[in-house]
Amino acid sequence: MNIQENYNRIKSQLPSDVQLVAVSKTHPVSAIQEVYDLGQKVFGENKVQEVTEKYPLLPKDIQWHLIGHLQTNKVKYIAGFIDTIQSVDSEKLIREIDKEARKNNRTINILLQVKIAEEESKSGLEISEARDLFEQYLNGEYQNINITGLMGMATFTEDQDQIKKEFLVLKKLFDEFNQLKKLETLSMGMSDDFPIAIACGANSIRVGSAIFGRRDYSR
Repeated sequence: MNIQENYNRIKSQLPSDVQLVAVSKTHPVSAIQEVYDLGQKVFGENKVQEVTEKYPLLPKDIQWHLIGHLQTNKVKYIAGFIDTIQSVDSEKLIREIDKEARKNNRTINILLQVKIAEEESKSGLEISEARDLFEQYLNGEYQNINITGLMGMATFTEDQDQIKKEFLVLKKLFDEFNQLKKLETLSMGMSDDFPIAIACGANSIRVGSAIFGRRDYSR
């Protein structure tokens, strides 16, 4: 199937209240433009260098989401235009985003990335750390960020029960935080597991290969 058929197939599976973040990492501007022309406005990139290269070449109403690990020394390169940083996994990073947002006279949306997978390779905040950061935020500590929700990645496994269990951990934390401040986004699920994520309460999914095809790993 081509990109248009892939995109339409994914969209047809999504409830109207579930946001699709089209993960365009390693894919060319022409492919992103093709998906944009189909009506998609939210795109996710993993690397700062890649999103800063693509941003000037594409329509300015695209909402760019940074979904990969973000080093504090690279926040300044995206602070002027990034819509949402989904991968906030430390207090050091949240402070840097707040500082750079202030310099740009902006408020930047962020998601706290919580480690729910059993895989050691998966990064993210421990639940206790996420609670501490959220409490700091509620106490007014970060004036130029807006915590809009949580993000998490399940273990890469065929065991659907394990995936579901991990997603439900994040949903429970989301509901807990939502009692304290109305949150918008529970970002769970990728190309292989988004149907489970949606069943567990996700209202935002990150889909790349199922839309764009196999990635170009030479980048």
